[in-house]
Amino acid sequence: MSGTDDLDTLLARNRQWAGSLTGSDPQYFSRLAHQQLPRYLWIGCSDSRVPANQILGLLPGEIFVHRNVANVVVHSDLNCLSVIQYAVEVLQVRDIIVCGHYGCGGVSAAFREQKLGLIDNWLRHVQDVRHRHVAELAAAGPVDAQLRRLCELHVLAQTVHVGETTVVQDAWRRAQALAVHGLIYGLEDGILRHLGLSMTSDAELAAYKESQPAASNPQRGTG
Repeated sequence: MSGTDDLDTLLARNRQWAGSLTGSDPQYFSRLAHQQLPRYLWIGCSDSRVPANQILGLLPGEIFVHRNVANVVVHSDLNCLSVIQYAVEVLQVRDIIVCGHYGCGGVSAAFREQKLGLIDNWLRHVQDVRHRHVAELAAAGPVDAQLRRLCELHVLAQTVHVGETTVVQDAWRRAQALAVHGLIYGLEDGILRHLGLSMTSDAELAAYKESQPAASNPQRGTG
């Protein structure tokens, strides 16, 4: 099958999908074109198996999405920060969800220190989390268990990073209703799990950070 045939198949599927929505609600796209009022911002992994809308059972217009390899949030990434600012200050979302997933290729590559090229620089942020939790990861047992735990620890670290952004800090300072949550998705069962971290204020962020044990190794690089 040629590339054009593949594209034609995708376009046909799109028409079928749009028709199914307008069949039950003729004004659906007319309304959607004139408003964007999502409650949620999703910061997730680019992995094709982790689509935010489908996982949450939400329709277009109900969730604002930012994705990158291994769901990294760093304060030098103007792309991610711009998405957060637009979501918080313009769209007035009420919840920011940082979602990783078990079996993440980026986390695995960082854990194994694989050399993949340019992306190695990006995955150093994941390695920073690994180096901060050497003892805890070792205590998790077999490599598969360590990888799963690193996926969780990485989500928690990125959730904290979201709470530390000036955008979120400013929103909390002006008493805007905004919560930040850390979730992880299971590829093997399709289930989202809450990692026990949700914050609605700088005080809650500070309390969480205070509750964490000291890092087993100093952080390398930036992130």
